[in-house]
Amino acid sequence: MSSDHPVSGVAGRYATALFELAEAQGALDAVAGDLDGIRAMLNESEDLLRLVRSPIFSADEQGRAFAAILDKAGASTLVKNFVGLVIRNRRLFALPDMISAYKAILAAKRGEMTADVTSAHALSGAQIESLKAALKSATGRDVNINTKVDAGLLGGLVVKVGSRMIDSSLRTKLNSLKIAMKEAS
Repeated sequence: MSSDHPVSGVAGRYATALFELAEAQGALDAVAGDLDGIRAMLNESEDLLRLVRSPIFSADEQGRAFAAILDKAGASTLVKNFVGLVIRNRRLFALPDMISAYKAILAAKRGEMTADVTSAHALSGAQIESLKAALKSATGRDVNINTKVDAGLLGGLVVKVGSRMIDSSLRTKLNSLKIAMKEAS
């Protein structure tokens, strides 16, 4: 069954294992919802992101912090156990990639595509729905959107769907203009 999944590497192996357990328990959507919640918390909290990325924190410290966070968030036992295993194996730094890989596996199973969208500011629900509709008309398939905020973009969007990337960020446009001006002088 694992060969059907469009992911690889450490994050892919963990995501595949989680997907197979969730599928066996009939909890694919519940797990996806919990993972979306974790992703949102990581995007909103620099401190939580530091806890995930920094090797300075012990597995016990990471475990206690995440146990409290997941309890408060009402995460399922499966997701709590999964994150606990990731922490015990000292792979917490790869959790964001594991979440993306799980979502990619789920989308592939449903015949959907996943788009990673980076914007300078958080997108509203209406903007996300509009973007979904535009991507569906361009690809002919339903598209799930993973959003990320990067204030360094200044404005615009960077959209990655599969191997295609569309960069309409203001930062890229300014860099292109800067290069063109250097060549003209």
